Amino acid sequence: MAESNKITLRRPDDWHLHLRDGAMLKAVLPFTARRFARAVVMPNLAPPVRTAVQARAYRKRILEALPKGAKFTPLMTSYLTDHSDPEDIARGHTRRAGSPTSSA
Repeated sequence: MAESNKITLRRPDDWHLHLRDGAMLKAVLPFTARRFARAVVMPNLAPPVRTAVQARAYRKRILEALPKGAKFTPLMTSYLTDHSDPEDIARGHTRRAGSPTSSA
């Protein structure tokens, strides 16, 4: 077998993405979706994403802001505090707040 010295990453993941919201989300997302297949979305909006319900709502806004035909999966996170509810975090995971989806 021939030795290879080349690796091609066609659509890598972004492991730390700040999309923001509203107009900034719509401005940044097309560039991200064109280059990355998935991204771990940072939850520090104002106010921050602290619950599974908020993560699902933010994910919905992200998917709605994708350009038509884009294939991109936002992987959702929550802003953890001393008051974060472990059961809510578990429910968010169980209900797959950041489940893989493509926009068609």
